[in-house]
Amino acid sequence: MNELTAKRNAVTELMRISPLADELAGLFAKAGHRLYLVGGSVRDALLGRLSADLDFTTDARPERILEIVRGWADGVWEAGIAFGTVGVTKRGSTLEITTFRADVYDRVSRNPEVTFGDSIEGDLRRRDFTVNAMAIDLSTKQFVDPHDGLDALRRKVLDTPATPEESFADDPLRMLRAARFVAQLGFEPAPRVVSAMTEMAGEIERITAERVQTEVSKLLLGRFPRHGLELMVDTGLAGHVLPEVAGMRLAIDEHHQHKDVYQHSLTVLEQAIALERRDDPDAGPDLVLRLAALLHDIGKPDTRRFEPGGGVSFHHHEVVGAKMARKRLRALKYPKQVIEDVGQLVFLHLRFHGYGKGEWTDSAVRRYVTDAGELLPRLHKLVRADCTTRNKRKAAALQRTYDELEERIARIQADEDLAKVRPDLDGNEIMKILGLPPGPMVGKAWKHLKELRLDRGPLDHDEAIAELRRWAEENGVAPPAL
Repeated sequence: MNELTAKRNAVTELMRISPLADELAGLFAKAGHRLYLVGGSVRDALLGRLSADLDFTTDARPERILEIVRGWADGVWEAGIAFGTVGVTKRGSTLEITTFRADVYDRVSRNPEVTFGDSIEGDLRRRDFTVNAMAIDLSTKQFVDPHDGLDALRRKVLDTPATPEESFADDPLRMLRAARFVAQLGFEPAPRVVSAMTEMAGEIERITAERVQTEVSKLLLGRFPRHGLELMVDTGLAGHVLPEVAGMRLAIDEHHQHKDVYQHSLTVLEQAIALERRDDPDAGPDLVLRLAALLHDIGKPDTRRFEPGGGVSFHHHEVVGAKMARKRLRALKYPKQVIEDVGQLVFLHLRFHGYGKGEWTDSAVRRYVTDAGELLPRLHKLVRADCTTRNKRKAAALQRTYDELEERIARIQADEDLAKVRPDLDGNEIMKILGLPPGPMVGKAWKHLKELRLDRGPLDHDEAIAELRRWAEENGVAPPAL
């Protein structure tokens, strides 16, 4: 695509939402101010994927912006006004309008001393990457591109308007954003960007865990997360953000002597992504599944043992890995449910390998389903993705075996509704039969009956009562006489 065609395409995409942009530009022009579509909105327009959420910049100061948009906007919010940003909603679109910025950073935190600028060129220079440092003057539909962002976009190169050392010193989060854009857009970082990231990786420690988590999640949810992760690991950034992932390069995978566990895990991530839409073609990216795929083997370095004869073992790496995954995700301030779900998937991912050629009893199948609970569809995908052998016959055999397990699960679920496995007697019946008040013994009896249910399948009512009385006698509980 040549430059003229790219600009024409961007203007065409802009005209798709022009009634809204033109209305807003007209309001600012009438008030004596310029308005520009800027940053990611211009980049996405050039890529043909402009969303309803648009970013604008203007020479108007924040208080003046408020005066201009009030009465026109459906809604206005001022949460970012200290940083020069006014938020607006209009006909289902979300617009952010920010005064030109010329910030100065203390280079200790990432918090700038907010300074308003007077030119679009000065505003664009302070932006993170050249592909985000383009603007469209809405009054003339002309491009403003002082840092050759259009050329970088065409070449799919990620570079900075200022030197990367200057840019990353101002805001180290931009290093993670570089990895995120690589994952989202499939771009290649310029050599000088990679060099600066490598030299300055430790500066990411200045950034709060919450902001780091946001960028890591966006990276993982991108189209090419492997590329973003490889950039983080190769530059040393992962050593500060996801050290367990970088640490997997030290462990040799016992099934794939030609790969380390790190490369195996990236392959599992890619294969899990390929399976995401297997059951639901309209499903979006699954953060929990992707985190579990990336982290499923992080326990291997800590459990690696060299066996006599040259073998390598990783006994109980799923147990150690689940603890490590939960600890890392807590450090990154992920929501509690995400932490628990990922930890449980890591804990369960190896259990299928005990299935052999179908030796599991129905009891073992029930436990597999019950322990997975609502995570079962994700566990199916994770286990299938974990097969990365290049031996086609072995891979096909593993997939057939898992097909058989899923078929057995479906049959038992149809007969017993495994999603709602509960004891054959509820708590009220247990208390009545044993003459117990509410308390811990009722819970222990309930748990015992559930274990029987998993082992033997449904019990009829009389059999369940007999088993409960047998348990009571063995545990010193004297039930009322029949």
